[in-house]
Amino acid sequence: MVETIRDVKNNLLSRREITCTFKGLAGKLKKLEAIDIVSKQYNLDGKVIVPIMLKNDTGRPMISGIFYVYDDEKLAHAHLKPAIFKRLEKAKGGGEKTEGEAKEAAAKKETKEKSVEKKEVQAEKKEAKTPEKKEAKETEDKKEKPAKKESSEPKEKSK
Repeated sequence: MVETIRDVKNNLLSRREITCTFKGLAGKLKKLEAIDIVSKQYNLDGKVIVPIMLKNDTGRPMISGIFYVYDDEKLAHAHLKPAIFKRLEKAKGGGEKTEGEAKEAAAKKETKEKSVEKKEVQAEKKEAKTPEKKEAKETEDKKEKPAKKESSEPKEKSK
């Protein structure tokens, strides 16, 4: 099920880099499940495991994964981008937001609603102007149509 391709101890960055494949799990494996499988396979209890990449192979039911294993969480935060940890927290917590993020999202939503309302008001103004033009055109057309009918009627009588 799990096949080790590469297992290297990187002394410079004080981490262990594991590259492995998960056979038969394409489309079913999630990051948190992959972390559990790797920790059980390599006996990494109490260490910080960070999934760097999970990639499906085209035409095969297997996933290639790269994992970094740190002894200290502070060291992992120092070496890796914050976005990686945000994604992991989002996967763990189900997408819960902090108070600051919730306020920012609410502010963005309000500005979007205001812009939508402005667009609706502008559209209503345009619609209000267009019926007046249509009515004016209709009255002009009505005036022209009877004149045409009158001119066509005498021709029919003469025949």
